Amino acid sequence: MQRYKVTLAYDGSPYVGFQVQPNGPSVQGELQRALKLMTKGQAINVHGSGRTDSGVHAYGQVVHFDYPTPIAEEALLRALNSICDDSICIQKVEAVEDTFHARYHTSGKRYIYRVEGAPFMSPFKRHYALHHPYRTDLDRMAQALSYVKGQHDFESFCSTHTDKTNFVRTIYRAEVHPGADPSSYYFLFEGDGFLYNMVRILVGTLLQIGDGLKPIEEMPRLLEVRDRNEAGPTAAAHGLYLDEVFYLSAEDRAQKTAQWLNFKKEADFDA
Repeated sequence: MQRYKVTLAYDGSPYVGFQVQPNGPSVQGELQRALKLMTKGQAINVHGSGRTDSGVHAYGQVVHFDYPTPIAEEALLRALNSICDDSICIQKVEAVEDTFHARYHTSGKRYIYRVEGAPFMSPFKRHYALHHPYRTDLDRMAQALSYVKGQHDFESFCSTHTDKTNFVRTIYRAEVHPGADPSSYYFLFEGDGFLYNMVRILVGTLLQIGDGLKPIEEMPRLLEVRDRNEAGPTAAAHGLYLDEVFYLSAEDRAQKTAQWLNFKKEADFDA
């Protein structure tokens, strides 16, 4: 068996999320369907760097799987792209050591959230950006984002449906930038890990601050109170993109693998 690390982009619109679910098609399920065709009926489990919700997109999701026979990286890339739905594009295939794990060996991730502020939403953007047709102040949001950077307890910005008990994460970058169109802009978040719905709740809160509905100082207060009910709404899924996944060095992966083998529950690990 040869293990492969695969980087892919996908349009999340047709899917119930990355993970296989009984209520509709998933990105993981589509990859496993393609691999089953390639192996003439052999089931292959695909492991992702983390889950994305229904409608969430990815520029750089990472998965791994074990293929029953060695195959050239370029040949595997071409085969998967020829079989997978057009909403998925395999960008890179790498043969890796059999201890590599797409989820457990991550060192961080970067997310982008896109917003369209035009009075009327373009039909070509409706599945790929949040429509927020208000006079939002980017400078106010940038000031609020300065409080997000660093190590904090983000319980106020985590869904109550999470199974996590540790809400401390470190954010290295938290920015807002004008987009390609005059009415558009996007948020960028980069950190060592993210909680369930964390980026979307941050965006929902920042938009309230940008609209003048909440003061800039609301952000440090929310970090202090650690109460989801105090933060803003969860922004729509279709504006969110998993941009890139970062990985530990080979030496650090070996140490992480040894630690991983001491645990039995996947819930003990952060995505």
